Amino acid sequence: MKIFLIGMPGSGKSTVMQCYKEKYGKKVYDTDAIVESRHGKISELFAKFGEEYFRGLETETIKEVCGIGEDAFISTGGGAVLREENVRLFKSAGKIVYLRASIQTLLIRLEGDTSRPLLQGNKKERLTELFSRRRALYESVADIIIDTDGLTPDGVLEQIFVLSEETL
Repeated sequence: MKIFLIGMPGSGKSTVMQCYKEKYGKKVYDTDAIVESRHGKISELFAKFGEEYFRGLETETIKEVCGIGEDAFISTGGGAVLREENVRLFKSAGKIVYLRASIQTLLIRLEGDTSRPLLQGNKKERLTELFSRRRALYESVADIIIDTDGLTPDGVLEQIFVLSEETL
């Protein structure tokens, strides 16, 4: 089974995925990192070609990762669930885990990060806007919801294993 980590930028998806890799020595996939390794920085893709172009690359990467015949932890971009096709792919290959964090926590975690194209300008305003648009979607597609405020990456992993009854 595959575990797909979804959530806002700064919710801990990549950190939890890396923790899993370091702790268990197993293969992990980061869809944003795969897109960047093949096509260049996401911020540049957004600037040059627009969000829709990036979302197409993201979907192709998700298809590829879903087709890998092994259990895995997969960190997805914050907007991956905006396409119904991606959600269908996630559901057909595994479980969706929403890492939920408060705006205050997201702001702390993203302090000084200028690499995210959808958070340019007033970061608090942009995060609040994104959160209000995406929150219900994240919650509706998730098989598991974990509130990450105050949890360590190990604590999040433990919650994932307990709630999914999986030991990847």
